[in-house]
Amino acid sequence: MLQNRVNPSGQLIKTPARGAWLGNRGIIHNEDKEIVRAFKIKAWITCVLEFRGRHREIMQPNRWTELFFLDEATAFSAGHRPCFQCRYKDHQKFKEFWLKGNPQYGFDMKTPVSKIDEILQTERIAADKSKVTYEERLNSLPNGTFVVYDDQPYLLKDDRLYRWSPAGYEKGIALPDVDILPILTPRSFVNMFSAGYIPQMGV
Repeated sequence: MLQNRVNPSGQLIKTPARGAWLGNRGIIHNEDKEIVRAFKIKAWITCVLEFRGRHREIMQPNRWTELFFLDEATAFSAGHRPCFQCRYKDHQKFKEFWLKGNPQYGFDMKTPVSKIDEILQTERIAADKSKVTYEERLNSLPNGTFVVYDDQPYLLKDDRLYRWSPAGYEKGIALPDVDILPILTPRSFVNMFSAGYIPQMGV
């Protein structure tokens, strides 16, 4: 079993459960198909599982490491964005709503996506290489956001919380009687959701 599934905190885990999306952070495995680093590049992307009939052997030597996500909301929470090549329309939609939700940077559609990647890198990885989290009021968050509740990752959708697991989500629970919770989804992605981008969610 390979360590190539990504959880909402961006950690790489081993699980027999299959993913619905493919991810890339560069070459992060060795010749024994073992993960040896968390990332190699700042362009963390999310791809479709099938594209133009291409087939890849998982974790080939000196080829980028194939990662997998339960759904797009998980990919965003981990810090990945849509691929420009295999998800061109989604990438354009992502960029449009990211710009709309984050006007403070002064970017436009002509701004290279690498500039957004630089911001995302600061939002997902702290100086000590831990996952960046922050706190927000629960009632201010849009659908698709991941929060931490009872030390577990939960997806927010339609005023309910759904506990994440590699195989899928558990039955939703009513919003807890708390005001503020830690947030896993990078802040600019949350702003993007608020601006109108609706991520694919497995619930």
